Amino acid sequence: MCLVAVCAQGHDHTGAQQETKHKKLNLAPSYAWSILQPLGLRVESTIDTLPDNYGQRSVPSAISAAYATTGNLGAEGLNMIWDERPMRSDFFFRDAIEAWIPSEHTMRFYNTRQPMTLLSYNTAGGRDNAQERLHGIFSGNINSKAQIGALLDYIYSKGCYNNQADKNLTWGLSGSYMGDRYEMQAFVNSFNSLNKENGGITDPLFITDPALVQGGVTSVDPKTIPTRLSDAHTRISGTQLYVNNRYKVGFWNETRDENDSVTSRTYVPVTSFIYTLKYTRAKHMFRNMSMDEAADFFKNTYLNPDLTIDRTSYWSLENTVGISLLEGFNKYAKFGLSAFLTYEINSFNQTADTLDRAALELTPFPEGIGNIAPHATEHKAHIGAQLTKQQGSILRYDATAEFGVVGAAAGDIRLNGNIHTNIPLPFDTLGISAFGRFTNEATPYLMRNYLSNHFIWKNDFGKERRVGFGGAIDIPRTGTNFTIGVENIQNHVYFNSDFLPAQHGGSVQVLSMRLNQDLHFGPFNWDNAITYQTSSDASVIPLPSLAIYSNLYFKFRIATLKVQLGIDCDYYTKYYAPKYQPATASFANQTEEKFGNYPFMNAYANFKLSKVRFYVMMSHVNQGLFTKNYFSMPDYPLNPRRFQLGLSVDFAN
Repeated sequence: MCLVAVCAQGHDHTGAQQETKHKKLNLAPSYAWSILQPLGLRVESTIDTLPDNYGQRSVPSAISAAYATTGNLGAEGLNMIWDERPMRSDFFFRDAIEAWIPSEHTMRFYNTRQPMTLLSYNTAGGRDNAQERLHGIFSGNINSKAQIGALLDYIYSKGCYNNQADKNLTWGLSGSYMGDRYEMQAFVNSFNSLNKENGGITDPLFITDPALVQGGVTSVDPKTIPTRLSDAHTRISGTQLYVNNRYKVGFWNETRDENDSVTSRTYVPVTSFIYTLKYTRAKHMFRNMSMDEAADFFKNTYLNPDLTIDRTSYWSLENTVGISLLEGFNKYAKFGLSAFLTYEINSFNQTADTLDRAALELTPFPEGIGNIAPHATEHKAHIGAQLTKQQGSILRYDATAEFGVVGAAAGDIRLNGNIHTNIPLPFDTLGISAFGRFTNEATPYLMRNYLSNHFIWKNDFGKERRVGFGGAIDIPRTGTNFTIGVENIQNHVYFNSDFLPAQHGGSVQVLSMRLNQDLHFGPFNWDNAITYQTSSDASVIPLPSLAIYSNLYFKFRIATLKVQLGIDCDYYTKYYAPKYQPATASFANQTEEKFGNYPFMNAYANFKLSKVRFYVMMSHVNQGLFTKNYFSMPDYPLNPRRFQLGLSVDFAN
């Protein structure tokens, strides 16, 4: 079956939540699935051809109802909905753009029986602030067992503010084979993100009160607002290769007629042997050619007083072998049980310190920090087990346990479990799910050891422990979904106000509740997603207490043309939004000013005619109507009002 990467889209504002239940794949003409790690089990997914809310994906805030963003589509950002935020990766620079790049967690696999190409083009703005995105997915079967796929995602945006342009190119190739005995799923994805960094605008009054800084002139061209940096760039690039192999051992189940002749033979697998290879590499570069601006923007200069070219690279090779007793080979095999071993090598390369620091009068290293090796290698090994039940309509579950036994992973623990059940009702089916997780893991290497021109740290952090649990209730007939979760985080590592990693020695509790309620009265529709979250220590984990996405629209037909006409809104309460550091692509805590309490609204019209989707939208249509304080983070305002449109064609043959 064909496997194709889909660029991460983050939070679904329609209210649909990621399902933890695992459904048995049927043999419909077209279907999709994702991978359950670490052994490559398949989980039912969807094919993106629905017209609803298609246009809303072209604004950065579409990632989440509360998204701290530098403003531009494809640029750095941080999801402020805690239970949607991924864990920090081994290469933390990549985390800032994780919403725009594919990974094994966001992959989608397709079996379309017939070749399928989904091609979309979105555009916004004019000559000075143009935004364009070209996105394409291809899936095609070679035969009934083998398929191939491809991905292309290109974002080019000049940005609404000065020195803010970005250019992102992602491509991927994939393939799979699903035979009676042997199965293979593989992909290679590559991404290259180049962002011009402006460091934020110099004075928020250009947004909140332009007349005060422009001699009485009340209007302002966003492209004329001065920025703190004018010649700085960030490049984050990388590649991921993933190959999952499974060989199944079983028996042939034969059906015979009244003459004892074989009429059909079906292979029934009992045990499978799994081998997964995953290779990941990534690079980060920050370049700033204006050291006059750097002197005002950065507190310290450690390596070069004339210019900054910081380079950090990383590669990881992970091999996993496992054996699995498969679910359903006879009536007593009610679940699948697997055991596995993972061995991982991580290699890091940083800028070498080779300068005569005293002669150049560079900033001395902080006390207690000596030389940091430009090259480092970590070896890790985990053993684990996985219990799954993917078949049946009443109860499904999965549970995975991993234990670090060698090298940097020694003593690490990862426990994760999900369970889902359906309860039939007279006119509906009540879905109930629950989850639990526990991790006790070492802090990634680069959060402990890092050297660049403006930042250096060497930390001896303890393991970070997280325990969380929660559940959800889903009532499809009423359009109601309610989730609740609580998590305790001990020894949490974050960036402090000096943009340096720090570890909180105590515990922080985060409570999250979300209600998705969709209302429908004929052509009138009102979809709502309301999230409440609270942190017991906002100085360590700052979060907006309330985040709301509301979408009010009409759906109707004009002959064969499907129309969705409406207005939507993102809103979250004030909180101490993080500040952004372009040199390290990181988001740091601050307690000086709160941001939020601003509705970001889009007026739109989505259409679908046969296999063609298109939209027109006026994003940020309410600019200046309520308040002019539309900042996402310190010094980073949201995009101003502008017209956007897009087209998507399903070239299914």
